[in-house]
Amino acid sequence: MPYIDQPIIEFKKVSKSFGDLEVLKEIDLKIYPGEIVAVIGPSGSGKTTMARMLMTLEKPTSGTIMVDNDYLWHREVNGKLVPADEKHLRKVRSKIGMVFQQFNLFPHMNILRNVTEAPIHVLGWSKEEARQRAIEILNKVGLGDKLYEYPIKLSGGQQQRVAIARAVVMRPKVMLFDEVTSALDPELVDEVLEVIKELASEGEMTMLLVTHEMDFAQDVADRIIFISDGRIVEQGPPQRIFENPQTARLQSFLARFRNNFRNYRGSQVTQSLAN
Repeated sequence: MPYIDQPIIEFKKVSKSFGDLEVLKEIDLKIYPGEIVAVIGPSGSGKTTMARMLMTLEKPTSGTIMVDNDYLWHREVNGKLVPADEKHLRKVRSKIGMVFQQFNLFPHMNILRNVTEAPIHVLGWSKEEARQRAIEILNKVGLGDKLYEYPIKLSGGQQQRVAIARAVVMRPKVMLFDEVTSALDPELVDEVLEVIKELASEGEMTMLLVTHEMDFAQDVADRIIFISDGRIVEQGPPQRIFENPQTARLQSFLARFRNNFRNYRGSQVTQSLAN
């Protein structure tokens, strides 16, 4: 991955509280153009909150976030930072695409319309331009034969692939994936992860992946960030993070994860034998 000195995303002393609960604590983070970053950590550690702030779904309590040289939640007026207005938020948010845990497809629209609506109405593309681009992306995610199907006719894995296509068609500079396999049945997980791997291998977009799929994170990411109790505890290349964790907190997390995974696989084998 070609590193560029100027980060495309930068968190500076970013904190987030919900009432008395401090979920993120003075996060400092730089992500560079073309970099694939996976964020791991226990439930409630602040992983998803960090992604939601980038999508302007949660506002930081303090600190600043920059995206592609623009402040996200602030703007500069006469050399001073003031809260961003809705117009500024929309401008910066347009550089970011996100795929959520839930698919959020329009049930009354076929797959092609689900993917073309935003380019037509948000980016101002012609219907034909949006259609051609949508077909190209839907072919890429393996759904070129489902253009006129409705979401209810698709499996969960197929619906999530449509959601990925809908985000990618907008040509964002940054793609966020927030636990995109957590709502899927286990047998459908791999088909979605393979699509993300293919997109990552093209190197056209910066990606931030919030995930509990450790093997996937190790395979696809340039850098792993481990968050616990609202802080970045450790970060580095996948091989170093998974094979030589430096902190007791990460060592404990990985050991517990591996133990849970062995128990899960054991229960699958037992169930298979019983059947």
